[in-house]
Amino acid sequence: MSLQSMFNDIPFVKRLGMEITAVEDGAAVGELPLQDSHSSNPESMIAHGGVTYSLVDTVGGAAVVSQSGTVSPTVDMRIDYLAPATADLRAEAEVVRNGGSVAVVDVEVYDADDHHIASARGTYKTDGERGESPWTKGVDESAVKQLTDD
Repeated sequence: MSLQSMFNDIPFVKRLGMEITAVEDGAAVGELPLQDSHSSNPESMIAHGGVTYSLVDTVGGAAVVSQSGTVSPTVDMRIDYLAPATADLRAEAEVVRNGGSVAVVDVEVYDADDHHIASARGTYKTDGERGESPWTKGVDESAVKQLTDD
């Protein structure tokens, strides 16, 4: 299984209809075709901010895991919504700093018409206390590490 497949198999990712299309070396790209259930307006398609945020968080996390080689939960995320999202979304993430215990990632979101929808910066936990946690339960971290080393 690839790291890309691992992220695409996350139940929440499947539920929203996201797809991670590329992930390697501290970068990731993901897409989200908008559905009626994503709208914050019953009269027209305007993606709810939580939908955009979910794409940002997932794609940012994939970029971080591709460098950290371990489960890396979100510590903090700041997002600026720049325009209403009315068409399918694409998020592009790049790790800008991978330190000893946290990584920082920048994520840009565009729609199908290439409008800049949002900019975000997230911080993810990459190291520290080892052992079982809610994020690592059932996860073979050596397999995750192997996926990032390939």
